Amino acid sequence: MLMQTKEQQGLSRSQFPTDFIWGVATSAYQIEGAHDLDGRGPSIWDTFCQEPGKIADGSSGQVACDHYHLWEQDLDLIASLGVGAYRFSISWSRVQPLGHGAWNEAGFAFYERLIQGLVSRGIAVHLTLNHWDLPQALQEQGGWLERQTCEHFVRYAVEVARRFGSRCASVCTHNEPWVIAVLGHELGVFAPGFKSRAKAMLASHHLLLSHGMAVRALRDAGLQTELGIVLNLSPIYPASDSPADVSKARLDDGLVARWYLDPLVKGQYPQDVLDHLGSDAPAFSAEDMRTIAQPLDYLGVNYYTRNFSSTGNPWDVHSTGNEVTDMGWEVYPQGLTELLCRLHQDYAFPRLRVTENGAAFKDVLADGAINDERRESYVREHIRATKAAMEQGVPVDAYFACSLLDNFEWASGYEKRFGLVHVDYQTLKRTPKRSALWYRQFLQG
Repeated sequence: MLMQTKEQQGLSRSQFPTDFIWGVATSAYQIEGAHDLDGRGPSIWDTFCQEPGKIADGSSGQVACDHYHLWEQDLDLIASLGVGAYRFSISWSRVQPLGHGAWNEAGFAFYERLIQGLVSRGIAVHLTLNHWDLPQALQEQGGWLERQTCEHFVRYAVEVARRFGSRCASVCTHNEPWVIAVLGHELGVFAPGFKSRAKAMLASHHLLLSHGMAVRALRDAGLQTELGIVLNLSPIYPASDSPADVSKARLDDGLVARWYLDPLVKGQYPQDVLDHLGSDAPAFSAEDMRTIAQPLDYLGVNYYTRNFSSTGNPWDVHSTGNEVTDMGWEVYPQGLTELLCRLHQDYAFPRLRVTENGAAFKDVLADGAINDERRESYVREHIRATKAAMEQGVPVDAYFACSLLDNFEWASGYEKRFGLVHVDYQTLKRTPKRSALWYRQFLQG
């Protein structure tokens, strides 16, 4: 058993409500593998990984952690940690290879086994419908640049909910639409790899619209499960006190945060961002905005670090002296407290959930163990930061550590490890790290 320092002793599970949700998170393309088995169709990430130079180590999610075959072992791992919830996504192209038309029963059978396995272990199911892996067949018809994709998404959402909804504690429509829109359609570093701001903003509108359409359809179908969306959010500070930097920080916050939050709550896009975008702004109707602003049960918040905006030299991530992760991200737990308080003050969602939080560090496997003290500290201090927000009246009811497993880390391939559990990519052996053991001990009280 790990010995606790005085610093650790100041934090315990008993300081949180008894019904607070503790979990771990993954996503389909990052862990499942089995990319062409049992009728699964290709997704945009299967295609993107085939393009030379797109993935740092030239890899793909073809095998990943082979969770498709090792799911029982992975569920036993989750249960051993003592968490009560598991957040994961469905691969749309596994259950509907073309993104429209016929359903793939073999794909649904996998998720049936997975969900029943979670229920039998007493682990709550928190399901994500879209974690970036749009079916490639839909991409070839225009993907998120086409309004018709919203209709396809709604039919997919309703079918998944028909089969699994009653056994889910929550259903999330989209994970991080900003990433799909900007990294995938403007910067081109994620699938599908476009480089157009106008395309990015149109994709963002269709993602938000499809979210609202799906929430409305699921409620009309009688689904009682909690419904929400998950956004990647960070406080954005000006790199200096100059008016130019202050102005840019406000605009960057508009592009990353308010562009998604304002429609969800207020039914409108922020005017300063629309003015900035000019002709790159998407066309939308008043009815679109009413559809997007469906009442939500919760907002999921994915937080990893804070950001700075500068009109001059880029902000030096090492300048504060704080620790920096293997992704080049500053460790700044108090940013999570600030973010949660801001969201509650400005938007008043019924509940906020920390749906992803974690860190990549270079791990060393020695004598069969991984002594990842820095990741342990990261998780502990962000749980403490979550508690600090709750003490200020913010209705936070969940924390999901990310990721359960080392996995395919998108454009970084297998070079970055976020897992609480180490994966040997040659043998696929799973080894809980020190951070996992700390999390288990914390949850045991």
